[in-house]
Amino acid sequence: MTIQATISTPESNPLPMLVAAPMRAFNLHGGDGEGPIAVWAGGPSIVAAETLCFDFSMALALLRLGRRVARTGWNGKGMFLFLVPGSTFQVNRPPLLGIYPAGEQIEYQPHIDMRTAQGTIVPWLASQTDLIACDWVLIPDTEAQAMTGT
Repeated sequence: MTIQATISTPESNPLPMLVAAPMRAFNLHGGDGEGPIAVWAGGPSIVAAETLCFDFSMALALLRLGRRVARTGWNGKGMFLFLVPGSTFQVNRPPLLGIYPAGEQIEYQPHIDMRTAQGTIVPWLASQTDLIACDWVLIPDTEAQAMTGT
């Protein structure tokens, strides 16, 4: 059995997917409330403890929806990725003061950051291995909050 499914991101860009039985579903926004549901089979694999794993394309779709993701292969505990939305702000500190005049409005583009095992935040850039891996997992909001103490 094959089913055509679509996920819409906040930018309303549909992400079509073909899935085949057997299938699993989870709420992309988390919790027990209503929201978009992702149904996956075939590409993602079910691993120990009933954790749904998927590839980077699904991880990116989840990031665009404001969720946090990680790879099961990462060594550090508490590591995850999140999307930082774009913003506009006024230049008021180095190093931007050396590039732009004080008070100038600049556009800060959306990007992906990582929470490291040490609890710091760094910009993240995908490796070839990250892009090809099928061991990406969704980090539930409650788990991320416990990691960060929020």
